[in-house]
Amino acid sequence: MLMTIITLYSFYVLINLYVSVMQIGYIAQAKKKAPVLMECDEYVKAADYAIAKERLSIANTIVDYMTVLIWIGFGIAYLSNNLFIANEALKSVAVVLGFVLINSLISLPFSIYEKFVLDEKFGFNKSTAGQFIKDTLVTLVLSILFGGLVVWGVYLIMTTLQFWWLWSFVFIFGVMILINMFFPTVRAMFFDKLTPLEDEKLAQEIKALMDKTGFVSSGVFISDASKRDARLNAYFGGLGKTKRVVLFDTLLQKLEPKELLAVLGHELGHFAHGDIYKNIALVGVMLFAMFALFGNLPQNLYLEMGLSPSPYIIMILFLIFMPVLSFVMMPVMGILSRHNEYEADKMGAQLGGASGEIELANALKKLVTENKSFPLSHPVYIFFHYTHPPVIERLKALGVDIADADTGALEGACPNID
Repeated sequence: MLMTIITLYSFYVLINLYVSVMQIGYIAQAKKKAPVLMECDEYVKAADYAIAKERLSIANTIVDYMTVLIWIGFGIAYLSNNLFIANEALKSVAVVLGFVLINSLISLPFSIYEKFVLDEKFGFNKSTAGQFIKDTLVTLVLSILFGGLVVWGVYLIMTTLQFWWLWSFVFIFGVMILINMFFPTVRAMFFDKLTPLEDEKLAQEIKALMDKTGFVSSGVFISDASKRDARLNAYFGGLGKTKRVVLFDTLLQKLEPKELLAVLGHELGHFAHGDIYKNIALVGVMLFAMFALFGNLPQNLYLEMGLSPSPYIIMILFLIFMPVLSFVMMPVMGILSRHNEYEADKMGAQLGGASGEIELANALKKLVTENKSFPLSHPVYIFFHYTHPPVIERLKALGVDIADADTGALEGACPNID
């Protein structure tokens, strides 16, 4: 049984690596051809950034794979046997958090490299070392506090209730909903400074846009995201009465008001179609499948690992193999998500009035350029990783004339490419 699980995990890793290699080769060839949606220099930079990120992902995947083999081989047993805590509940919390902390330390060099080497090189990083350390420590403290409570809750369920895996699913699913509700508040408390939108005219236009779809928000806020990153973004956070609109200050700096309204119209399209709740339901299905699987693992698996089926061992195995099921479900979730994005684009264009399609198209082009998002990807990569349709397909669906962005017309090369 153990070898079967390791083989399945190895197969998952190989597919991941194959998809990344295909993506790198595809982009390396595409960047030598005529630029799409961008000026030549920006097009090449976006390609180089995408390739660099994918190479980093490959290295991260290989390290993760070796780490998993170590955990399964002897790491879990070593951690369990060397934490001498008499109280079983406290030991469960300590072992699981220890597992998470060690994995976080292993992945920390990749985060540092991405932030202070890659993002610095391509003009994204605005964070200082002090800011990064502060964010990391705050995240660590919050993870220990809230993660510890969650592990303790799951432990109590596992040790007191029949069909513990079902009730654990209900508990974790409830925690996930609470996180969605209070994420904007927690983020504002510990990470971003949020200030009310001062442009009264823009605020009124946003309010009118929200009224058209029945979206009731606790306010429109500006996030000082530029202190960390130069990328453009916005989000509608929270559920129920906690909903709020948060605009990155970088978005206000780069988009015209009508383009900004078109982007918000797209997000309101997700609200109007209930996409947030659909996504939560999809994640719920995935969680249910995971708990059903790990709640019924054969006893001989633990014997082969030299472990007992104690609550914290089951939780650690759950954390180790959760990415595998996520990867398996991602294509299905991606297909549904890409469909939802097309529908949200339609509503965003409609809410924008007569020029809605043009304004949304202009905003999409700016987002691609400013975020250095390479506009082309290998079909296999799209299948496994894309939650949004390729931007070219989105523009075509909006009825925008993008003859110069037709991938069939990629002939010739940028003058600065050998």
